[in-house]
Amino acid sequence: MNKNQLYQIISGGENETSEFKSGFNNEVIISLSAFVNTKGGTVIIGVSNNRKITGISVNQETIKNWINEIKQKTSPAIIPDSKTVTIDNKNILILTVSEFPVKPVSVRGRYYKRCQSSNQQLTTDEIIEMRFISLNKSFDSFIVNTRISELDKDALKLFAQRIKQSGRYKSSGNIITDLSKLGFTDSGKITRAAELLFGEHHTAIHIGRFKSPENIIDDIVIRSPLISAVDEAMEFIKKNIRLEYQFTGELQRKDRWQYPLHALREILLNSIIHKDYRNPTDIIIKIFDDRIEFSNPGRLIGGLTIDDLKTDNYQAKHRNKLLAEAFYLMNDVEKYGTGFIRIRKHLKDYPELNYELKDLQDFLRFILKKDNNITDKVTNKVTNKVTNKVTNKVTNKVTNKVTDKVTDKVTNKVTDTLTENQQRIINLMVHNAYITTKELANKIKISQRKIKENIAKLKEKGIIERFGSTKNGHWEVISSDK
Repeated sequence: MNKNQLYQIISGGENETSEFKSGFNNEVIISLSAFVNTKGGTVIIGVSNNRKITGISVNQETIKNWINEIKQKTSPAIIPDSKTVTIDNKNILILTVSEFPVKPVSVRGRYYKRCQSSNQQLTTDEIIEMRFISLNKSFDSFIVNTRISELDKDALKLFAQRIKQSGRYKSSGNIITDLSKLGFTDSGKITRAAELLFGEHHTAIHIGRFKSPENIIDDIVIRSPLISAVDEAMEFIKKNIRLEYQFTGELQRKDRWQYPLHALREILLNSIIHKDYRNPTDIIIKIFDDRIEFSNPGRLIGGLTIDDLKTDNYQAKHRNKLLAEAFYLMNDVEKYGTGFIRIRKHLKDYPELNYELKDLQDFLRFILKKDNNITDKVTNKVTNKVTNKVTNKVTNKVTNKVTDKVTDKVTNKVTDTLTENQQRIINLMVHNAYITTKELANKIKISQRKIKENIAKLKEKGIIERFGSTKNGHWEVISSDK
């Protein structure tokens, strides 16, 4: 580290990977242990916490004694890299450590982690979690008392069928043998993962349909083997969200769910795979008119943060490796930390939706909701009547070459036909519901003012309707098939 790099660190202040101390004391050792338990970091001795360079009196013998004290007070022993830098005739000692491969490291029997610019003592659960990760173990790999004969035969059959269909595992033809090869059993005894996937267990997925935070109008508690619980949960969710539909260019109906089903399934699977099954609390899914919330017990592990999950290059950390393996083999998920990337991909076709991720200490919450700029109106109402007494159907197809006149009555008294420009506007809107007035003007070769006048007339006749905001809304060509 040169002087310029040192100045940059000091000017940036204390953070997740840097700490300033005026002198050597026990807090230096605690910070180093917190760094090795998190992402590594640097303690700079001779700089106050307000970033003022104070300097220290130090020589090689002093540094040797300090490092020896660090080794004696930590377990496993920490041996930091050290370097002395002189700035303005003041000596500064830089102690640097990397993230430790075997965690957690303690200081006199106490364990710490680095959170932003402070050191926090680890809880018992966090200590256990770190230890398992270091040993490449997971919570779902432990043996339970349930016998293989007690597992649900239909669930095992379904698993065998799905891994065969996915092609991600070459089955031996015997499901019991396969379970052993995949690590779901050990010496004839089953793991917690096998019990969760194929047997009876005490965990559940609790889903509620809410009209308001206090008013539940429908709910279900699912305690089935997890392999089938996913589909049961999705069926209940589909029953309680809106199915909308819109016309294609040929005025054919296209189904569109209130939320992308692939994204909902991905969020559900993420909740199941990463749940902390030591916690008896259920996975909770709340469905409101304008949002859906997934909450599951279990904090982020392995140093992952909410900000990491919002990027496309985070490294996956699995609390339950066997569950992740099972759903991977069934082609439900990928093992490479792409879950949230795929969720964002599915949401691209739903520009009216936003999502939130919240870390609630012992819980994670995923909220999918409509953007505040979009109204709660159903975006496609192609089966609604334009007026109370519309007697004729719009039977002409809107194609790229609209030549027929729309002669159907739109109200009781209006029988006007459409102009060629109005027909072209309708045609362009059918093919691109998000087209702007500027784009319409460019394509039809008339002014935006004329476009807006024609749009006003089409709205007046009930032939088109605008849903959503000026920026994010879309056009709807109205038809009645009743």
